[in-house]
Amino acid sequence: MNTKKIEVATFTTQEHKTTRRKEPMKKFMSIAIAVIVIFTAFSASAQESFSIAWSEYPSWSAFGAADEFLLIDGREGKLGPIEEKWNIDIVLEEAEYDPCLALYASGQCDAVCITNMDVLNPSMSRPSVAILPTSTSYGADACLVVKSAVSDVTALKGKKVYGLEASVSQYTFERNLQILGENTDDYEFVNMDPGAAAMAMQQKLAGYEGIVVWNPFVLSTLDKRSDVNVLFDSRTIPGEIIDMVVMSQSSLDKPGGENFACAVIDVFYAMNARLADPATKEETTVEIGRKFSNLNYASMRTVLRQTRFYQTPEQALALFTGGDVFPGGTVDTDGNLNDIMNRVVAFCKDKAIIDKDPTVAYGAKNGKVNLRFDPTYIQRVVAGK
Repeated sequence: MNTKKIEVATFTTQEHKTTRRKEPMKKFMSIAIAVIVIFTAFSASAQESFSIAWSEYPSWSAFGAADEFLLIDGREGKLGPIEEKWNIDIVLEEAEYDPCLALYASGQCDAVCITNMDVLNPSMSRPSVAILPTSTSYGADACLVVKSAVSDVTALKGKKVYGLEASVSQYTFERNLQILGENTDDYEFVNMDPGAAAMAMQQKLAGYEGIVVWNPFVLSTLDKRSDVNVLFDSRTIPGEIIDMVVMSQSSLDKPGGENFACAVIDVFYAMNARLADPATKEETTVEIGRKFSNLNYASMRTVLRQTRFYQTPEQALALFTGGDVFPGGTVDTDGNLNDIMNRVVAFCKDKAIIDKDPTVAYGAKNGKVNLRFDPTYIQRVVAGK
């Protein structure tokens, strides 16, 4: 996948030219002091910079696209209109997914675009707050098989299924086996980078008759091989793989931290407004696609059907407050967010992704927890303050 490092610039205050006036010195000094105080206050507030690490994925690429549409300026010390509204500086840091997680876990960024499963491990050492759900997988994660070799799920017994271990790919695979009434111990899931697994299947390498990958690898593999189909995908587990923006509690507690959270949320809904507006829908979809593996408009329309955005604050608040898990409640789901997180935590413990149960909470800050889903900042954005 192509990535573009966003330039980080150093903030420098703009020089202001002044003209001398023939006025009493006392009045002149009072005005000068007032100007200095105002300018100093502005400079101090403008220096409240917070960073968000994001990688290529449809609902996360929206932040890179927002920078292109000048809703924000992702360079340090430069403010776009939404940043000015919240009096905060958003610094965009783009990287591959794993480096983004490493940046967050090591405290080198304030917020990160991450899934509800992958946040559990860093939250054990860095208390974290989910401030915004951005999307959920609805077909974007899939088990692909060669038709001639695999007619149904039982045909995978004795075969190696390749995908990224201890990830949403393995979660999708094993959850679907459970739903189908199969014993997961009867199947072999082999660790492999999703890009490499997709390439192996696309090149018809021997032994690669089953893989579990996510978009854009799902789309590209189906495009290149007409004899490959989807055995099952994440449509069977709607709302269980949740893409989010997570912020560390310590960053939220800093001066300007809550405004940063609100600004990030505001940016996301501004982009969704563009996607919903017929006048800007295609342009916005294309720009997000350019940030997401350079996919064209037709491919992105498929991607957006398979990666359902939480397009409105109402949909996000429903998820975070125990209501509909799937955006808009149009699909039946297996429990609410608490049920899903219990299931995800159990999976992560079973796979030794985490070595103990994290404390997971819902609502406003109330004591120390590892991971909290907090609707407070979405509510503030809705209220406009």
